[in-house]
Amino acid sequence: MNRRPVDVVVMSDLHLGTTGCHARELVNYLKSISPKILILNGDIIDVWQFRKHFFPLTHMQVIKEILSLATKGTRVIYITGNHDEALRRYTHFDVGNIQLVDKMVMEINGHLCWIFHGDVFDNTTKGSAKLLAKWGSHGYNLLIRFNRLLNYFLQLLGREKMSLSKSVMNRVNKAVIKINNFEQTAAEIAISKHYDYVICGHIHEPQMRVVENENGKVTYLNSGDWVEHLTALEFYGNAWHMYQYDDKAFESAKVVDMNKKVQSPDVVTDEIALFVHAFAPSFHAVPGQAAFTPPF
Repeated sequence: MNRRPVDVVVMSDLHLGTTGCHARELVNYLKSISPKILILNGDIIDVWQFRKHFFPLTHMQVIKEILSLATKGTRVIYITGNHDEALRRYTHFDVGNIQLVDKMVMEINGHLCWIFHGDVFDNTTKGSAKLLAKWGSHGYNLLIRFNRLLNYFLQLLGREKMSLSKSVMNRVNKAVIKINNFEQTAAEIAISKHYDYVICGHIHEPQMRVVENENGKVTYLNSGDWVEHLTALEFYGNAWHMYQYDDKAFESAKVVDMNKKVQSPDVVTDEIALFVHAFAPSFHAVPGQAAFTPPF
């Protein structure tokens, strides 16, 4: 498959290391693109739920594809989220084409884009509520397992699949957005800072819309996730586009069997350690000004 040239790709909420991650589809997508800049906008490796006994080869292959893009010239920028917040102690470090930051401002064709995961506006990930959020994350993972078993039997009966996990996540997200006024808060702050775009992840809800108030307007973008929606933001042709994964476009693609697991837990630990170590010092996003100008 020929790789599509793309200026910028923003992906978030991959949740590698969990049963909900669609790693096979991720590998297919990463193999199909040749971005100048790849922004991983938080919750890439799910440290909250990471277990040495579960890390299928396709999850490892996602990491290897990302590193492969970096070695071929793609600028990889990893923005930390709440599920991979353990990496925040290493923020502002970089090596080669890979940077690790908590947030950033990027100028693209004269427009300022404020990019961050979004958990900073979610009160359910802070203080005593954080423990409940972690329990909820584990419960959601169990629900995904049950959902897959349910769909297996539905297929045997010749009936259509259903997504209980997606329905639950949508209800939770609507509650989070209502309680924290997530999107509106992000947009209003972006307007006050005179940014043209604000790009988030976190709530697993792909979105592209213009938000206006008495002080101006901003385009709010959310890259969605790779647990339920399988979406990414792509910038090409001087415009942002929402990418939606379609299995039919990859029917001939072959990747490692998703059900296989790495034989030795130590191998997983060593590989993850190498990946984390790769973020090892100078890229620094300064709020209010462009931290990085792409070469296009």
